[in-house]
Formats: sequence, C-alpha cells, structure tokens
Amino acid sequence: MGKGFFRQKVDTVLGVDINDSSIRLIELGRSAGGFSVQGYVTQALPAHSVVDGTLLDLEGVGRALQQALSRLQPSARCAAVAVTGPSVITRLIEMDAGLSDEEMAWKIQMEADQFIPYPLDEVAIDFQIQGPSAQGAQWVQVMLAACLREQVEAREAVLSLAGLVLRVVDVEEFALERACRQDFASFAPGHRVDGAQWAVDAQGMGVACGLALRSFAG
Repeated sequence: MGKGFFRQKVDTVLGVDINDSSIRLIELGRSAGGFSVQGYVTQALPAHSVVDGTLLDLEGVGRALQQALSRLQPSARCAAVAVTGPSVITRLIEMDAGLSDEEMAWKIQMEADQFIPYPLDEVAIDFQIQGPSAQGAQWVQVMLAACLREQVEAREAVLSLAGLVLRVVDVEEFALERACRQDFASFAPGHRVDGAQWAVDAQGMGVACGLALRSFAG
C-alpha cells in the first residue's frame, strides 16, 4: 500500500485528526530544543458527519477542513491522517526472520484471511518488523495493520476537497502512542501561537501531533 500505516520518512506534513465531533489540525516544525508548533486549530464538524470513525458526509467534512485550513494558513499542503473504528485491525504476528520484505508481504497476503474478516480485495494492509521474537532468533515479531480500503479512500477524498494531498495513513492508536512519547510542554510555540493557550490545548491535540510527527521519524 503506497500510503502505508508504517511509512517511516516523509516530507513535512500536516497532522489531520478527524474524529466524530471535530477536526484537529496541526503544523509542526523543528526547533533547537526539538519541535515547534507553527499553528493549530480545532474545527467543529456537522452533526453525524462522522460516526465511529466512519466518514458519512464527505462534503460536510471537506467544508469543515477547508474552514480549518483557512484559519490555520499552513505552508504544508501534504497531510497525514489516521483510521480508527471497528474496521481497523492490528495484530502482532511471528514470522521467519530470513524472509525479505517482498517475501514477507507475499506471505502476509497469502495468510491474511487468518487475521482479517473481510474480503482481501476490500482491505488495505501494511506491516512493520518490530524486533526479535522471544521464540528464538529464527523468528521476528511483525505488526500487521489493516482496514477497509473505503476508509482510506474517504479520507483521501476529503483532503482532496480541501486542496490537500494525502501522504500518510496511520492507525489512530499508533499516532497517539507516538505523541505520548513526547513532552508537549517542550514544544516551542511559533510566532503565531499563544504559548499559554498551547499549554492548555496541547493534550487534546495528541492524535494530530502524533500524525505530524511522522515528518520527523527516523
């Protein structure tokens, strides 16, 4: 999958958190101490436009994202978004350490029906090696992530309506985990950001921050 859940290095992206009630949008940059908050906004969504992570009203969500972008005026036009909800599946599996990435991808495709209760042609799948397995040196632990392809396509359509380009699709829990490893208080406020207000709002921007941090992944 081109816009994979685990893609490690991308150009600067906006973190776009689309949840059931609002869009949270953030642009991060580098600073001497780590990261700087160039700007962030929260924009309410029309009622029932997103339910349990499923985008039901693409035009309504697209308009809300346009409004958020108009307020934020970011320099970046590429975005990272997250999928969430009951269609998202993550599994930690054991695989042969001697397999190449291509062989691993082929084997996962062949055996995916063991883990994924959907027709495989309707699913987006990605994987990442996590490290050695406790079962022995001949095995590695691999994180498998999958979701219904329509979830990805809906987010891509919404971003397109707002003039953004989808660069990364992540899993919400992974984005939040990435954000939790950071000290938000250490993020330097940019010249357009009120530092005191950022200190109040920072924790609520966790998923959006975790998405934007994909720009700086090693």
